[in-house]
Amino acid sequence: MEFFHQHNTLLLSEFLIFCMISVASSLGPIYTPPEVEQLTDRFSRLSVNQGYNMFFGGVNVRLTNNGSSADLILDKSSGSGLVSRDKYYYGFFNAALKLPANFTSGVVVAFYLSNQNIFPHDHDELDFELLGYDKRRDWVLQTNNYGNGSVSTGREGKFYLWFDPTQDFHDYTILWNNHHILFLVDNVPVREVVHNTAISSVYPSKPMSIYVTIWDGSQWATRGGKYPVNYTYAPFVTSIKGVELEGCVSEQNGSAATACARRSTSSLDPVDGEEFVKLSQQQMMGLDWARRKHMFYSYCQDTRRYKVLPPECTAT
Repeated sequence: MEFFHQHNTLLLSEFLIFCMISVASSLGPIYTPPEVEQLTDRFSRLSVNQGYNMFFGGVNVRLTNNGSSADLILDKSSGSGLVSRDKYYYGFFNAALKLPANFTSGVVVAFYLSNQNIFPHDHDELDFELLGYDKRRDWVLQTNNYGNGSVSTGREGKFYLWFDPTQDFHDYTILWNNHHILFLVDNVPVREVVHNTAISSVYPSKPMSIYVTIWDGSQWATRGGKYPVNYTYAPFVTSIKGVELEGCVSEQNGSAATACARRSTSSLDPVDGEEFVKLSQQQMMGLDWARRKHMFYSYCQDTRRYKVLPPECTAT
């Protein structure tokens, strides 16, 4: 009898190990990120209702915890979104997001900066787009940047995440100043756009609002539109908290961004501060780690798409 008990225990242990391996393999390789500076700890966090107004979606935008957080919902009736109360010319912008679980093909969750409503023909934009998954069960993180209406040239970088973004909140951060643009996930840099002469003509140069949205991207989001949104699994809910909006608040809507005011309780300055001019050694290691372990697409390596690569791809 003891033999059968031990045998069954062994079989159960092997089965559990197999299940763990199967889950890990379905999510792709799991790597531990390197130690990096926790930039999000250096600034005050706002409640959602302090920093944002409703952008669209009506009842699909639901404030929670007395406005400190919010749920954004996509269902058959509509997606939903928030827009910042202020416009910014340079700054440090963060949102802690928890993504929808279950089958999310075609769903897009976006955290981005844009001024398209003011400059429809020559707008600037900085994007985090989280693209829902199909059978692989991997959310895809896509970054992009446009300047002065340069939408004909996609500057995408695509990554797999090193965690399950549906289980807890994770920080998505955009740092934008005159020196560089930095995209960070949980404070790990995943992409840097250096402001140099090669990219200066398409470097974002006008005040932008900050947006958080969830919407139906069936036509393109998951494997080029192969897998549309399946509303059997609706509603799709993404949650936001941990808002950080630090920078130069624009006081005018024109293209010149000279009139702006720094509003912050922190002594750190992401616009002109020396610590935000370039990456630290730790951050450079984090960026290298993210590119080697998690990036699976860069427009600068896509010679089928671009017979002549954009000039910043070959700049030294």
